Amino acid sequence: MSASNNDASKSEVAQTPSKEQAAKGQKEAVEEDGGVNGEQPDSIFQVTIKLPHEPFEMPMTISTAEQVQDLRQSIIELPHTFQYSCFHLEHEGQRINDYVELSDVAGLKADSTLTLIEDPYTEKEARLHVIRVRELIGAAGDRTDALHGIMAGLSLHDTVGLDQAGKPKEDGSEQSPLADYDFKASGAVENLLPPPHEAAPKTIKSIAVSPWNPPPYHLRSKGHLIYLVVTTNENEQHHVTGHVSGFYVNKSSNASFDPFPRQAPKAKQAHSLLTLLEELSPSFRSSFQELLEHNAKKELLTIFQLSNAIPANPWLVPAPTSSLTPHQPDLARTQESYLISGVENTETLRDWNEEFQSTREMPKEAVHDRVFRERLTSKLFADYNDAATRGAMLVARGEIAPLNPTEAKDAQIFVYNNIFYSFGADGVGTFGAEGGDEAARVAVGKDVIGVRAVNNLDIPNLFTSGTVVVDYQGKRIVGQSIVPGIFKQRDPGEHQIDYGAVEGKEIVADDKSFVPLFEQLSKALRVKRHPVWDKDNARHELEGSVETKGLIGTDGRRYALDLYRLTPLDVAWTEAYWTEPGKEGEPKPKNKDYPHRMATLRPELVESYGRLKLREYVKNELAKKPKKGETVAEKEEKEEETSSEEESDESEEDSDDSEEEADAEKKAKTKKLSKAEKKAVKKATKESKGNAEDSEQDRVDISGFSFALNPDVFSGQNPQSDEDKKEWAQDEAEVRAACEHLSAEVIPRLVQELKEGEAGFPMDGQSLGNLLHKRGVNIRYLGKIAELADTPDQRLQALKRLVFQEMIARGFKHFANSKLRNVPAPFAAAAAAHLLNCLLGADVSAKPVAECDNSFKAMYPEADFSFEKLTPETLKKEVIAQVALRYRYDLGESWIEPGKELQLLREVSLKLGLQLESKQYAFTKEAFANIAAAEKPATPQANGHSTASSKKKKNKTTPPVRTASPTVNLPPQTFHADDVLNIVPVIKEASPKSLLAEEALEAGRMSVAQDQKELGQELLLESLQLHEQIYGVLHPEVAKAYHTLSNLLYNLEDKVSALELAHKAVIVSERTLGLDHADTVLAYLNLGLFEHASGNTKAALIYVRHALELWKIIYGADHPDSITTLNNAAVMLQGMKQYHESRVWFEASLAICEDVSGKSSINTATLLFQTAQALALDKDMRGAVNRMRESYNIFKEVLGAEDRNTKEAESWLEQLTQSAVSQAKQLNDIAKGRIRRVQLTGRNPLRPAAATPSVSDAAAAAGSQRSGSSRIDQRKIEDLLKYIEGDSQKTPTKKRTQANPRKRTQQK
Repeated sequence: MSASNNDASKSEVAQTPSKEQAAKGQKEAVEEDGGVNGEQPDSIFQVTIKLPHEPFEMPMTISTAEQVQDLRQSIIELPHTFQYSCFHLEHEGQRINDYVELSDVAGLKADSTLTLIEDPYTEKEARLHVIRVRELIGAAGDRTDALHGIMAGLSLHDTVGLDQAGKPKEDGSEQSPLADYDFKASGAVENLLPPPHEAAPKTIKSIAVSPWNPPPYHLRSKGHLIYLVVTTNENEQHHVTGHVSGFYVNKSSNASFDPFPRQAPKAKQAHSLLTLLEELSPSFRSSFQELLEHNAKKELLTIFQLSNAIPANPWLVPAPTSSLTPHQPDLARTQESYLISGVENTETLRDWNEEFQSTREMPKEAVHDRVFRERLTSKLFADYNDAATRGAMLVARGEIAPLNPTEAKDAQIFVYNNIFYSFGADGVGTFGAEGGDEAARVAVGKDVIGVRAVNNLDIPNLFTSGTVVVDYQGKRIVGQSIVPGIFKQRDPGEHQIDYGAVEGKEIVADDKSFVPLFEQLSKALRVKRHPVWDKDNARHELEGSVETKGLIGTDGRRYALDLYRLTPLDVAWTEAYWTEPGKEGEPKPKNKDYPHRMATLRPELVESYGRLKLREYVKNELAKKPKKGETVAEKEEKEEETSSEEESDESEEDSDDSEEEADAEKKAKTKKLSKAEKKAVKKATKESKGNAEDSEQDRVDISGFSFALNPDVFSGQNPQSDEDKKEWAQDEAEVRAACEHLSAEVIPRLVQELKEGEAGFPMDGQSLGNLLHKRGVNIRYLGKIAELADTPDQRLQALKRLVFQEMIARGFKHFANSKLRNVPAPFAAAAAAHLLNCLLGADVSAKPVAECDNSFKAMYPEADFSFEKLTPETLKKEVIAQVALRYRYDLGESWIEPGKELQLLREVSLKLGLQLESKQYAFTKEAFANIAAAEKPATPQANGHSTASSKKKKNKTTPPVRTASPTVNLPPQTFHADDVLNIVPVIKEASPKSLLAEEALEAGRMSVAQDQKELGQELLLESLQLHEQIYGVLHPEVAKAYHTLSNLLYNLEDKVSALELAHKAVIVSERTLGLDHADTVLAYLNLGLFEHASGNTKAALIYVRHALELWKIIYGADHPDSITTLNNAAVMLQGMKQYHESRVWFEASLAICEDVSGKSSINTATLLFQTAQALALDKDMRGAVNRMRESYNIFKEVLGAEDRNTKEAESWLEQLTQSAVSQAKQLNDIAKGRIRRVQLTGRNPLRPAAATPSVSDAAAAAGSQRSGSSRIDQRKIEDLLKYIEGDSQKTPTKKRTQANPRKRTQQK
């Protein structure tokens, strides 16, 4: 375990990172009894570290729970001790082992002294020291990393609100950051790129391995390890010898070899290369200091390297000529793999399988054991995913020789870096009856999900192989760690598999040692124990599906393989749309041609159906009880109604407490915990209790309840005995009932909730997919959702448009993959650009031309160039056919919605892994003409946004990218081959979540909910440390934790911590999920609210504006849930006294609300009420009266004349009408400008709970029962009127205006 990743606030460029943070991160490992008590526990204290060079000693705070390794890492990363990398620590003259915990060091206590002793280098240590120094002094240059795309892991957090020159935008005193915001404009892609940054100061010209390296044999025995050549900023070249004792300048030159030290006075020698450089170059010390200061200006999290997660790849990236992506000469770049892994290159080869399994076998009794085990697991999965993806890309590009080169392409298998690769296609006919290649492709995708499920369950002694699926350039490749014995030739009579089906389903093995393991697995996943029959009709009882296999490896461990059938088939779907394959070449009937038979139910659906069965069970048990049966049954009915509501929202409850859940948009944040079952039981027992006194006799014993589904029904099994047939019929009925539950209950309820605003409205394909999956709905039901959404309701219309866009994007993805699969890598960009032109550029060019370089086409005789023949018509036909085939929906005349081309471009780029040059693409003739007209022969700015340089003559204004394409007039079309700069892999992986961190978070949330605030806060902070420790800081799970915790801490009034975590949530989301991921937008909106609440309204508005700009790119204008955000922005503007501008924002919010909720809904009335107040503040009394009248009329009509809201609006209306008369006096007084600073009160509407609820569009639904649980306005009307009429003594706290109906709906 190298670096301790527990705190990103320690970094090589940190100025004064405190060791306490590192220590803090480890605390909970020792404190199993429940946490910190405010003062520092005994396990954390200060020691002195004695150093061999200046400053000779330094204090450090340590925690005895840390390993000595962690302490070493902290020393290496502190500015005073950067130069040490090869050393050990001594205590009282005794050497300390690096791999023990500090608590094991004898006699170590507060104020002890540890001595740092420099060690002799080994060849490996010397290489690693050179790498470290190169990183540290900024000499490492840019890397071209095959796996990480262009600008991978980019964060815009630090540059939001800066203009193109990188300076803060000048607002002038009158303007707010929202001044020139255009509500209706389409998204501007430049919002996805940072402005060009100033280059880092150069400390040295170059440092590389010398041509004289490696040392010859006779010098190795003298302690020579490595030879380097260094060119300083003064242009002097020095040859340096790396020796066991350190580094010194030698007498070699480029022509002669003499690696011995120079004579005085030129003799220079130091243990650390860093110290030697300071001696060699007079300017080095000052430029190194400047570099540290330059790096310290950036938020550390934005430049920290990601080590535990694959960074997000932006889909729009700067042009190759941009200053953001320079390519500089650096000799050592090509030598890095040697520096990292040595001449033999064996150090990086790892036995992945052994590492996975031995990590699983580590102890997990004590808390610190679990922390260590989960931390190691997280790092191991990250390393494996990285390595497996790199290998898969090499396989896809044909750079690895197959083990079976004589077989067909799809059947070839590969081994690279101890990982076994195969294609996600049916190369050997395993899935012939299930749908061939399509079935195989789906099966490997489901296998990853199955492996993840098993990894999360963490069943002792049941092992899985590391599994990653990579989609790259149209191919799907599976990488698995090699299970020992899987390739072993078995003796005759022995089976390859020890449990489950062998060779198709003809032979079934049932090794008894697997029974207890699979039993636990099946119980957790609700899989029923059932019989299956082999080809001789012999009966075998299996715990899992016949498709799930068990293998006893040669290491004696038991492995679960092929985990793609953990849930039953979706019978309803299969029977409706699938036909068993007939004779060769026989076409399937048009209405029953679904491409594969792997349509299974989702595990979430099985869970929700299980909860339904549990409620029925409890109901029946209660019905049997004689006493008070009546009342309980009635109560049960009511409970049933409410609980079904809660259930649909089950995972949301899990993710965020009900306070935050008003913030419906958080849907993407929610996490499914395995506590669903407990919750159902709790609910059931709660339902069963009736009243307090009779709870005893009404308690239901649920130990008799069992629910499990048989995954092998409808899969060709033939029960023999009558008993089996009867049981089988019951199993089939149960599965049918679950399918019925999905189509009749789950999907319509989801659509209804989206309509009523009870579920957060998805922003893009990804958030739509997450929402469906969380409810247990498969993507294949998009067509059904589109049908259900086809109503006049505006919210459902918006949903239908989003579903259409997603179906088109997915249909295009499948078709594009089929075309890209056999295109050679040099033509991939041309093929992708041509496909995009056919999809999105038809208006600009009805017959786009594929820009292939014909000169070397002949070199690829087997390649498939059929993509060149595509036209927009044929592509449209193909995509519509794909949509009809996969989602059972006929798009008819519907096609891409005008104005939503950018959104579709983003969806398909993310699905195919495309990285396109960032510029405003023209999707219509007019736009194209405008861009062409704007083209000037002037040199484009080198900032990657040269939207002025048109597509047509692009290569005239920018240097040609390839010599092969001299300055040519490209055909007029939207996309060119040169616009597709890179294709990155899309990865599905199986890393488990940390149960420990989740449990701590859940415990903290429960404590807060039970009003134990201090304990809750302690537990939440502990869960934060666990997340950071186990995952490392830069990880999507940590982004979610930051987001959730910032909300919870904000509600606990810890605003400082909440704000800090909100900033971190933004950065980590940007770097691991994507700059324009739906979660990142939410993180920005949250950050805006917290900044505003902390008094930085201007900063808040900058973040809100950025979120809205991103929203336009992701979804387009007028997202149903943006009503709240516009509303919040309007309130912030009022806080800045920008009354006129705030009125504009209220009106914009009202316009969307009228469109989405209808003109006579409660939401609209509430917004009319606020808008009327805003108009009054903007001195438009007549407008205010009209708006207030409309508001009053709606309230009166919907809620009745007696409702408190109606009365409130009525009295406002009277007063505003009177004051409209005295407008002149008012104008006169207001001109004197007596307006006091508005104070935010604790009940202001911008609680984070309101972060982005869909103005609780639930309001509309709950309208009638809403009777005034709080007043529309907590402020007296007279105050506002006095303010308007100029009485400055009692300026109202205007902010409260709208802690009203929306607030009320949240409390409901």
